[in-house]
Amino acid sequence: MAAVLPELVSYLEGLPEPHILFDRQYRIMAANAAYRRQFSPQGSVIGRTCHEVSHHFDVPCDQAGESCPLARSRESGQRERVLHLHHTPQGESYVNIELVPLRDARGELAFFIEKMEPLRVAQGQPAVQGLIGRSEPFRRLMSQVARVGPSRASVLLLGESGTGKELVAQAVHEASPRAAHCLVVVDCASLPETLFESELFGHERGAFTGASTSRPGLVEAASGGTLFLDEVGDIPLPMQVKLLRLLESGTYRRVGSTELRRTDVRVVAATHRDLKAMVAGGGFREDLYYRLSAFPIVLPPLRERAGDIALLAQALLERVASRPRMVLSAGALDRLQRHAFPGNVRELRNVLERASLLADELEIGVDEIEAALGADALSAPTPHRGTRPEPVAVRPQRSLRDVELAVLQERLHGHQGTRAELARQLGISERSLYRKLRALGQDTGS
Repeated sequence: MAAVLPELVSYLEGLPEPHILFDRQYRIMAANAAYRRQFSPQGSVIGRTCHEVSHHFDVPCDQAGESCPLARSRESGQRERVLHLHHTPQGESYVNIELVPLRDARGELAFFIEKMEPLRVAQGQPAVQGLIGRSEPFRRLMSQVARVGPSRASVLLLGESGTGKELVAQAVHEASPRAAHCLVVVDCASLPETLFESELFGHERGAFTGASTSRPGLVEAASGGTLFLDEVGDIPLPMQVKLLRLLESGTYRRVGSTELRRTDVRVVAATHRDLKAMVAGGGFREDLYYRLSAFPIVLPPLRERAGDIALLAQALLERVASRPRMVLSAGALDRLQRHAFPGNVRELRNVLERASLLADELEIGVDEIEAALGADALSAPTPHRGTRPEPVAVRPQRSLRDVELAVLQERLHGHQGTRAELARQLGISERSLYRKLRALGQDTGS
């Protein structure tokens, strides 16, 4: 290998992020302390290839299904950025890579410096919390998060209900320079129009009946951090004007005050609605839509991520199982992978919780999954030899929504606590619980 300038090695060693220097044959020529700690704490990496250390590949990344920044840099002659799934002593994790080519005295590409920044909220293995996946749609999603996270751009998360928009908002926040400050969630769907402005912007004492003291709003609480507007399509039209002013000028007024206040927030919004259609129908302001959607990200539904179901199921089961160390049989996992999951990851979580309650053993089988999915046709008991089986009375199949409401009705009968406690037990948000309670015609008071 060619000699490396000691000044360059000293420079890399002083950088806080993991950095390596390698040649055109992918051989690592220098690695700083941050890289050694994260990727190879037990041995030297000098002389080994980057793809062998980071991925355990025998061939370069682009020959093993990954995007290779070195190959792309050779073609472009410029800096390249990619998102990779790297092996670490703690398991697989997503890493944002930035590669810079270095030219020799003849102007030819001779060496490459690679910087790695882990995405702390994304994993390629089962985890207690955070985003989990290895499928191509999931990788594209995380690549967009890594790209927009460090910027100041407003982000609009689009996709079906239950696809994990709040987790993606958390990922955008964690990937930004604002990660040390708060991520404040505004549940737009649960705020009545009469309270929306005071919740968002705060109010002064005496601004309305019951306002006995001044109170800061969620915008003020999020200053320096990220404001996550969940279900932004439910924001009342009169409030959309004031939100637009906040986005354009960073200013707002508390209810009952003439004082103009300033705040520094990065806005991430989410909705399962078609905002473009709402704009066309007059239900959503066009100028606000374009302000919010500076960088739109479409979250893939679970049916497009079938390859991630095994990872997600294992992680979710550890959180919601009725007993510790419960597992899925091969048949049960296969049945889950063939289900369309119109309710996405939220539905998968609920199915696993129901199945764990139905299972008598630590292994959840196909029967429990079928029952949890709402298949009401019961199989007949095994007949004794020489006897004819009794006919099975098959009840009409119910929709998944009917099954979920029936399970909720059962839980309500035995629940003595608050609605917030019930929502936590069911593994759903309070907003989702209130919607289901309204569908049952129940009182939504706590």
